[in-house]
Amino acid sequence: MYKVVRDFKDKDGRFYREGDVFPAPNASKQTAARLKVLSSTNNSYGQVFIKKNEAPKEK
Repeated sequence: MYKVVRDFKDKDGRFYREGDVFPAPNASKQTAARLKVLSSTNNSYGQVFIKKNEAPKEK
């Protein structure tokens, strides 16, 4: 699961705001390539849009 760190409109027209979960529960499944593009600066905007949620570390 990913967390949105910068507002963006996805290719399917869905608007994601900072703090949202990506992909939305009712959105189509995302490809590994799409997740890589959104989670890096290797896109036409040079911006990171999502970050992978890290699992809480157990004590």
